[in-house]
Amino acid sequence: MKRREGLEFFIAFAVAAMLLLDISRLDSSVYNNYVRLAQAFLHGHAWIVWPGEYIDAVAYNGHRYVIEGPVPAILMIPLVALFGMHANQTAFACVSAAIATGAAWLVARRMGASIAISCATTAFFLIGTPLAWCAMYGAVWYAAHTVSVMFATFAVVELLGKRRAWLVALLIVLATGSRFTCILALVPLVPYAVMMQPKARRLPAIGALAAVLVPSAAAYVAYNYARWGVPSDIGYLTWYHQDQIGESTGSPFRLDYFTYEVQAFFGTLPELAKKYPYVKPDYGAVSIEITSPALVLAFFAWGRWPLVATLWAATLLVAGPSFVYYANGGAQWGMRHMLDFTPLLWPLIVMGAQRVQTWVAYTLCGISVLVGIWGLWYWRTFYDTFLVHKAYGG
Repeated sequence: MKRREGLEFFIAFAVAAMLLLDISRLDSSVYNNYVRLAQAFLHGHAWIVWPGEYIDAVAYNGHRYVIEGPVPAILMIPLVALFGMHANQTAFACVSAAIATGAAWLVARRMGASIAISCATTAFFLIGTPLAWCAMYGAVWYAAHTVSVMFATFAVVELLGKRRAWLVALLIVLATGSRFTCILALVPLVPYAVMMQPKARRLPAIGALAAVLVPSAAAYVAYNYARWGVPSDIGYLTWYHQDQIGESTGSPFRLDYFTYEVQAFFGTLPELAKKYPYVKPDYGAVSIEITSPALVLAFFAWGRWPLVATLWAATLLVAGPSFVYYANGGAQWGMRHMLDFTPLLWPLIVMGAQRVQTWVAYTLCGISVLVGIWGLWYWRTFYDTFLVHKAYGG
């Protein structure tokens, strides 16, 4: 990273961090599964000390296990070592989201965006998507998104830089350690990174790639053995069978859920009311065309076709499982599952913002940010109690 890039990254990070830490009020989430998992790791086991039903954890062989990926908990180990159960998971989520915002700025600049376009699109990245909302509350499901977005966005930064396949793969693996669907991004991103290397460097690139993927797979198997005694992860399947909104048999991924998810992503509109504040967002979902209309800029991206095709392929692959999953994300502003593929779509959004007329890009980003601010305000004003006492994930 060049010195100027580093300075711009730090400024974007600092602005985002100050904003997020302020709106979060540093309220440490009671849904602190990652704090509990980090504490478990410090004590040499994978099961958590379970405080009760409000913490999502699978009951298995007499213990309770966190089903979400372990990477955020691993990152929190130093904090938990210092502060124990008082470690602030919400502050951790805010910092992760702020780092992701800095990375998003780097992507915009590497895509050739001006300072003005970079400001508009990066504001959209943070506030016009559910990212700021997830950081603001910092519960386990939301903190997972902030960490996943952070690593996936840095993978895109690398894809626009030296394109080291091993580093792209490592960053996607780390994102997968928070949100499992991210693993599908490896399918198009890694071959692209390898093929963009000079021919003489491709074989060494494949060797370095194997040096990342093999130990990662071994760590994945070891963690599953530590929890379930089998090499594959049966956590989400077991949880689906235990969850009150799941089923006692079968897979949590079914075509039967497709229409339900399409409705959540595109057909859940705010309600009009006769009293203040007159417009009410559903606490379970708000369609992405309402919360994030600037996403449409991705469809105006053209040129650099190998990169565009690769990013679209990665976006569609990562988005796919969310459209056949049994849960739409639970209590949330917008549709938080879109954060799984937003980093992959991000360069296309920036490219599209440079292709359309400037006022169109500013308008779409501006509307997205204003709607996002309204969503943050509404949740803080009307839904805080709901989230504290009744939050659920998926």
